[in-house]
Amino acid sequence: MTFMIYSSANYTDPAAKVGAGVQAASEHGYQVVGGSCPAVGVAGGWVPGGGHGPLTGAYGLGADNALEFEVITTEGKRLIASPTQNLDLYWALSGGGPGNYAVVISITTKAHIDVPVVGAKFDFENTDYDTFYAAITAYMKHLLVLDNLVGFKAVGAFARDLFRMDFATWPGATVQDMNAAWAPFLSELEALNISLTFNDTKLFPTFYEHYKYFGTDVYTRNATAGSCFIPRWQVEDNERNLPELVDTMRSMAKNYSAVLNVINSNVTHLRVDNTPESNSVCPGWRDSLANLVIVIPVLEDAPWTELKARQAVMND
Repeated sequence: MTFMIYSSANYTDPAAKVGAGVQAASEHGYQVVGGSCPAVGVAGGWVPGGGHGPLTGAYGLGADNALEFEVITTEGKRLIASPTQNLDLYWALSGGGPGNYAVVISITTKAHIDVPVVGAKFDFENTDYDTFYAAITAYMKHLLVLDNLVGFKAVGAFARDLFRMDFATWPGATVQDMNAAWAPFLSELEALNISLTFNDTKLFPTFYEHYKYFGTDVYTRNATAGSCFIPRWQVEDNERNLPELVDTMRSMAKNYSAVLNVINSNVTHLRVDNTPESNSVCPGWRDSLANLVIVIPVLEDAPWTELKARQAVMND
């Protein structure tokens, strides 16, 4: 990783030139947007896929932070793609899909001054299905509140027997801020007679220390996965669309042992301070309240017929 003051028509501030596998910039006094899973490298497919992670609520998607790409094209040419060189290639690589345009050797991305980061995680068990999904409904509605908190990012996950706030990340905020953010939702849980089985909020002086404590583990199980965006209007409609959404998620968890990951961070153009023309990120990211990632576990020795059946469920 190489740090510099990057100067262009669009950006003049600290930047970092990174290759695949970079995990931290803390020792240099910076925060760099990266993935949630430690196995995800910054360069490669993450940025061309859009690139979400713990810091996207504060600084936007990985593609929003990309300043230039160093690539090898299918013709074997080594090129720099930026807003001033090979603009079409730069635009396509900034969110247009991984593995489609060139082999990415390195990416120069915005580097943000490191600040203290507060994090939280908690969980509660499913002791009664109707009560549990009343809590899930309350959580989905509370995302509309969290969506207005600048810099906030939350990843909640639930299955048949448990809801877990995997992590909430909020750079520049305090423990008191984090507690206040969750207070209305926790009050609703109390009204439902649901008690937390685990609850932890901590402030760390750097993002790297926060990530070491709150970061997710490498996923090592076999699974079929798929994702979709949940637009804000779907959750705002309490009469029809939100109940239908929760019923569908309930069915997936109950009938297929699915784990449903609800990833929330506001990356609207207004929040990120760019325009639809800035990059090729899927517009759904800008309009969504959350990204729903559904994971259906499968056995290591599962036959091909079962794998196809699970994939069909995901696609439907």
